[in-house]
Amino acid sequence: MATLSLDLRERIVSAYDKGEGTRDEIARRFRVSLGMVKKLLQQRSKTGCIKSRHHLAGRKKTIVAEHRIAMRQHLKRKPDMTLAELREALGLECTLPAIHYVLADMGLTYIKRHSAPPSRTGRTSAKHAAAGSASKAD
Repeated sequence: MATLSLDLRERIVSAYDKGEGTRDEIARRFRVSLGMVKKLLQQRSKTGCIKSRHHLAGRKKTIVAEHRIAMRQHLKRKPDMTLAELREALGLECTLPAIHYVLADMGLTYIKRHSAPPSRTGRTSAKHAAAGSASKAD
C-alpha cells in the first residue's frame, strides 16, 4: 500500500481534532483504514509529528559513517590489513563480506589473507600412460 501524503495526513488529524466524527467515521470519510487513523493519532502523541516514517523502517546499518572514516585512516596507516584485522581494529560485529562491500563502495582495496610463503606445488597427476589399450586374448 502506498504511503499517505502529508496533506491527507494533516486533513485526517485536523478533522479528528475538530470533532468532525469518530475515528471510524473519519476513516470512512477519507477512505483509509481505521488502523491508519489510530496510527496517525498515536504517532502524533508520541513524536509530535505525522510525517511518514518509512525511512526509519528496516534493518539498520552496522557500518556507519564514523566506521568508514576509521577504515580509511586504518588503511592509510597499514594498507595491508586483512578484513578480519580491520573488523577487530574497529570493534565491529559484522561479517567480512559486509566490510568488503563497504570498502568496495569507498573505492578502497585490501589484501585477502595474511602473507605467507608461497606454497610448494607438486605434480597433480601421474605421467601419461602409453596410447591405446592392451588387446584381449582370443
